[in-house]
Amino acid sequence: MPLELYLNDILRLRKPHPCGSTDWTVVRLGADIGLRCLGCGRRVLLPRRTVEKRLKTFVSRGPEYPGESEPE
Repeated sequence: MPLELYLNDILRLRKPHPCGSTDWTVVRLGADIGLRCLGCGRRVLLPRRTVEKRLKTFVSRGPEYPGESEPE
């Protein structure tokens, strides 16, 4: 079962970017995941499998994440 990612999720990956940041925001979904570095703003495309292997934790989830819905 593939990892459920949503737009604007903030991920912490295992390997740091050369700028020193380990936090990334999801900007594109599909077979390839688009990530933007929160340190320098660089955009990269990584295969979904690579993102799943490098993912350490979720810093925060995007607004479309179903687990954060507020009761009415």
